[in-house]
Amino acid sequence: MTDLEHTVIGKISYTNSWPVYHHFHPSSLSFPAEMVSEVPAVLNQGMAAGDIHVGALSSFAYAAASDRLLLLPGLSVSADGPVGSILLFSKKPLQQIGSGTIAVTNTSATSVNLLKILMHKALGASPEYISTEPDLNAMMQQADAGLLIGDHAIRASWQDQGYEVTDLGELWKEWTGHCMTFAVWAVNRKAAARSPEAIAEIAEAFERSKRRGLNELGPVIHEACRTIGGMASYWNDYFRNLCYDFGERQQEGLNLYFRYAYELGLLPQEVKMEIWSHNLLTRVKE
Repeated sequence: MTDLEHTVIGKISYTNSWPVYHHFHPSSLSFPAEMVSEVPAVLNQGMAAGDIHVGALSSFAYAAASDRLLLLPGLSVSADGPVGSILLFSKKPLQQIGSGTIAVTNTSATSVNLLKILMHKALGASPEYISTEPDLNAMMQQADAGLLIGDHAIRASWQDQGYEVTDLGELWKEWTGHCMTFAVWAVNRKAAARSPEAIAEIAEAFERSKRRGLNELGPVIHEACRTIGGMASYWNDYFRNLCYDFGERQQEGLNLYFRYAYELGLLPQEVKMEIWSHNLLTRVKE
C-alpha cells in the first residue's frame, strides 16, 4: 500500500505516447490512483510542483526540475532521425531565415529549445521567436516560419500548403549523429522516497503496457484513426518509427541536448540525469 493518500499519474495527451499508455490502467494498481491527461506544458508544471507524482513529461521540463525528479528506467519517446510530429513549416529554406521571425507553439519547451539549438549552433542563425497558439495559418501571417508539435504537426503535414517542411528530429540526427529524446517518464523525488513500493508497481505496469502496446499496435492505430484521422498505414509507420526505450543511445543524445541548452543559457544549470530503481539510484554517464 502506498504512503501517498492518492497517487496522481500524468499522461501526455499527444498520440506519440499512446503505445506506453494504452494498456496502463490505474484501477489495476493495488492502491488508489488517478490519471490526468494534459498537454506537456500542464504536466510539466504539475510534476515540478509535486501535484503529479509520476508520469510523462517533456525532456526539457525534466531538466528544469531535475533536482526534484528522478527518471523512470526504460521509458521515453525518442527518434533516431525523423520523428514525424516536430515540424517547422517555413516560407523559404531554413538556411535563408537568418534573422527572420519564427512562430513557436506554446505547448512544449523541448521542441522550441531544440529549434533554438539547431538554428543557433547548426545554422548560425539568430531569428526572433514569438509564442503563439498552434494554428499554422495564423502563425504564417505573422512569421517566416512556424513550429508545430504533436497532433497539430501531424494534421498539418497531411496537407501540402506550399511550405518547406523541416523535421527537427531529422535535422538533429544529421547534425549530431545522435537520436533525440522528446519525452521521459519521471517520479517526484519525495513521492519516490515515501512510497518506493508504489513507484515500483507503477514502473512495472508502464513497462508491461509498453511491451503489449508495441506488440499489439492494432488497437492504438484504430484509436488514432478514430480520434485524429489519417490512414492506418500512416499510424503504423509513425508508431514503429518511434523508440520508447531509454537505453544508452537515448541517454547520450539527451545528455548532448542538455549540454547545448545549458551552453545557450536555456537551462540555468547543468543536468545530472538520475534514474530511479527500487532501492537503487543510477546516475547516467555523461
